[in-house]
Amino acid sequence: MAVVGGAPAALAVEQCRRLGFDGDLWAVHPNRDDLAGVPCVPTVDELPGVPDAVLVAVNRQATVDVVGRLAAMGAGAAVCYASGFAEAGPEGRALQRALDEAAGPMPVVGPNCYGTVSAVAGAALWPDQQGLRRVERGVGLVTQSGNIGLDLSLQTRPMPVAHLLTLGNQSDVGIEECLEALVADPTVTAVGLHVEALHDVERFATACAAASQAGKPVVALKTGSSARGAEIAASHTSSMVGSDAAYEALFERLAVRRVRAVPELLDVLHVLVGLGGLAGDRLVSLSCSGGEASIVADRCDGLALDLPAFGPERVTRIRTALGDPDKAALVSVSNPFDYHTFIWDDRERLTATFSASLAPGDDIGPDAGLLVLDFPGDGLDDRSWWPTLEAFAEASVGTGTPGVVAASMAENLPPRVEAAAVGLGLVPVRGIDEALGGIAAAAWWGRRVARGRPCPAGPVTGTTRLLDEAAAKDLLADLGVPVPGRALVPVDGAAVAAEGIGFPVVVKATGLVHKTEAGGVALGLADRDAVDAAARSVAAAGDGGHVLVESQVEGAVAELLVTVRREDPVAWLLTVGAGGTLVELLRDTACLLLPVTDEEVAEALRRLAAWPLLAGHRGHPGADVDAVVAAVQAIAGAATAVPGLVEVEVNPLLATPRGATVVDALVTVAGPDETE
Repeated sequence: MAVVGGAPAALAVEQCRRLGFDGDLWAVHPNRDDLAGVPCVPTVDELPGVPDAVLVAVNRQATVDVVGRLAAMGAGAAVCYASGFAEAGPEGRALQRALDEAAGPMPVVGPNCYGTVSAVAGAALWPDQQGLRRVERGVGLVTQSGNIGLDLSLQTRPMPVAHLLTLGNQSDVGIEECLEALVADPTVTAVGLHVEALHDVERFATACAAASQAGKPVVALKTGSSARGAEIAASHTSSMVGSDAAYEALFERLAVRRVRAVPELLDVLHVLVGLGGLAGDRLVSLSCSGGEASIVADRCDGLALDLPAFGPERVTRIRTALGDPDKAALVSVSNPFDYHTFIWDDRERLTATFSASLAPGDDIGPDAGLLVLDFPGDGLDDRSWWPTLEAFAEASVGTGTPGVVAASMAENLPPRVEAAAVGLGLVPVRGIDEALGGIAAAAWWGRRVARGRPCPAGPVTGTTRLLDEAAAKDLLADLGVPVPGRALVPVDGAAVAAEGIGFPVVVKATGLVHKTEAGGVALGLADRDAVDAAARSVAAAGDGGHVLVESQVEGAVAELLVTVRREDPVAWLLTVGAGGTLVELLRDTACLLLPVTDEEVAEALRRLAAWPLLAGHRGHPGADVDAVVAAVQAIAGAATAVPGLVEVEVNPLLATPRGATVVDALVTVAGPDETE
């Protein structure tokens, strides 16, 4: 391994030494005799051998030359520290292209990155301090941000980190390649990703499937969002659901657990590695405080964690384990369980009580146990706290229920306690919220497997245009989407058209995107005179030439939004949600990536706040959910059936007890400019 450069390269040498790197280490500098004690040669051409990996920590122009020389001699890979490449404008982009050409087939990490650290090999191509410890196995961490990489290297959780990679501009090596390598590496137990954007979704999906097969959880912190395309700005959903929702759906599909912050990334990884995938979501919580028990109960509400009630037999066993019948009678035995203070520092009673709480039984089979325990700080007497931790560990092992210990405040689970907890077979977490989030992730991952690759959308080419409503409905009807009987006619032909369709009818203006707001819709027209008057009125709000006359759909129990659209580079994104004029106010949506199964569509509908309307609310009839699912699937079919499709927005899809019908739709397509 080699380092090229001045002070940053010397720091890398020091970090290799600190981690106990025992391979050959060479240094290159034109004017120095040594770097941190490693003798220097003036150029890479004078290295005593061909290095497997090289830290290139010189200025950006020199980086291109050094990388070219390394590639020519057959070096294994280069890590490029310098900035000022593609992130710095046109000149930088040109320089990055030159770097890629100079590297040829040699892998390049960066440029504009902080380097890589392998705590397994003791190799730190890292131009700064870092806090990793030498390990035999652990998690792999990958980030596109150098500073976040530095932060990750300094974390102090009792979670072994095997490898840390920062990728910077990803001119060559990207998130996808790193994920592949880490999943295949037997020293890696799980993978944590900080993702700004993916470049090869197909490759990413393949790597995630391999991770699921290997039993290695993948956790992703996705930051940033893409600008919305001007070509779809007319749709409601363009302001509601963007690329971030597509990534959310992608991660869900590929069994990748998404998190929102760097500490959460670490905590979820830590718990997932410690617990693995849980069989279910049933949690038993133990604390010596009713206040802490209430906090746990409140936090579980939004985390898809179940706190099952103790059955009568379990309650009896717990009261017996507590000992003193008079004192035990004062304890409210429930889950979450406040076991009170009278057994404090009584190892035997604590173990018996915890075991009775965690043991599988006819009432519940707990999937995990949580102990909330805040230790005194350094310099304070903590002797009476240890029996509780030890008793919980004994109960966890004895009952086969995985145990997590958390403090209500991070500082109250100091490193000495974390280390002891790990030695006892527990998973320590610095905070109730963090512990519950990790347990929820373990329950989620235990029932998830990668469900296959999404359908790629591909780039939009040519000029985009918005089809009028009549054309949009003709297109959807050809796909088997249920639409009303309709006729596009001159204003003076509206009454005749209505008679042919059958009353009652709806009359709509043409040339408008959002017709309701502009007065371009008239509903419930039951005779010729009403249609004539309405046609003249709504036409004035639109283009004035034609109106769309449609059969009115009656008996709707819910209005739904359904959209299908490209979300590059991810895939086709299907959105279902509460529709109508309040769609943007309600923002009640669920997103999936195509293709989807009928059950996945049905499950997405059940996640909506509007689901009770579909199911039948307070004695009102429910919708024909099978018909709704079929309509959604037919709309989704546009993604592959319509050349140049950019987006379909249906709002609303009217759900009735007897079917589902599209009453308004926007379709945006791209293709050659028709004026050419």
